[in-house]
Amino acid sequence: MATATATLLVLLTVSASVSAARGQTDGCGFDLSTFLPSPFNSTGLSCRPIWNNFILRYALDQDNILSIVLSAVYTSGWVGMGFSEDGMMIGSSAMVGWIGSDGRAHIKQFYLQGQSTSQVLANKGQLQLASNKAAPAVVLYGANMYLAFQLQLPSAATRQNLLFAFATATPANYRLSEHDDRISVSFDFSGAPSAGSPSSVTPSSYPYDLKRNHGALNILGWGVLLPLGAIIARYSKQWYPRWWYYLHVVVQFAGFMFGLAGVVAGVALCSRLHANVPAHRGLGILVFVLSILQVIAFFVRPEKDSKIRRYWNWYHHWVGRLALFLAAVNIVLGIHVGGAGPSWKVGYGVVLASILIATTVLEVMSWARWAKKSVVPPAF
Repeated sequence: MATATATLLVLLTVSASVSAARGQTDGCGFDLSTFLPSPFNSTGLSCRPIWNNFILRYALDQDNILSIVLSAVYTSGWVGMGFSEDGMMIGSSAMVGWIGSDGRAHIKQFYLQGQSTSQVLANKGQLQLASNKAAPAVVLYGANMYLAFQLQLPSAATRQNLLFAFATATPANYRLSEHDDRISVSFDFSGAPSAGSPSSVTPSSYPYDLKRNHGALNILGWGVLLPLGAIIARYSKQWYPRWWYYLHVVVQFAGFMFGLAGVVAGVALCSRLHANVPAHRGLGILVFVLSILQVIAFFVRPEKDSKIRRYWNWYHHWVGRLALFLAAVNIVLGIHVGGAGPSWKVGYGVVLASILIATTVLEVMSWARWAKKSVVPPAF
């Protein structure tokens, strides 16, 4: 009986220990010495929370060898840390760790040549792993994954633009799925901040803020205000016979100005990122040229009794519709090539659906009204 009781106590103790390890959340005071190889288990590593549940531990020795331990809560997929010259993903090199479907741990260097998964190249990159030092390692301990590696930094490169990203889809054949989320920060490895000191992490909002502003301005201008102005011109004459034209002009002018601001932001973004997006850029230029022609048409608008007025109307209506259609296509393309999150896709989807539904309802109402009056409606 005593033996059975002792065995039960041992089992309960082991079970509690395993459960505690599995439920253990990481923190800067967490002891790494029990599961990470030397020198990554050193208590001399500086530690900083970075983003979400990402924690960065690091040490830079006198030979400019940088020791890195990155931890994050892990359930599936991959966790990565990249180094970039300009803070952008394209052209950066990253160390990525994951647990394969067979239960084996993997850590590889990748070169981010482009945005598609086929352009994320395994066993490539510009990171110089420290020679004759500890090999890169990835360890799953409790609820956390730990990526540990050492780099040889140039003497004057202690401040780095870092990228942190994760995905929930497990890589297959060393092909990374698209990240679920990511952040870019500027980090100075030269200091070893003590507990309670200000963080050495500086979020690198530019050019991400510029990308967001470019998208928001273009959606507001080309995707909301200009279609609204076109709807006003076609359907509001019955409600505002004396004021519809001025309302149309004001809304179109506001939409054009927001669109112009979006174009300026896009030019700056292209110059900053050196992005290779010829389809998006080409469509944007075409839409902008069509909008310029619409502005010019406003200033050369002939009188109502002019013989060429109907040709002007035909030109103005169809060039405007073509510009709005191409703008909608380009907004969708821009959301795709810009790697915007689901919120952008859903948000613009709701805007586009609302415009289409409103246009359909108003068009049906107009045809019904014109049918009652036995009047042929104007060409749409």
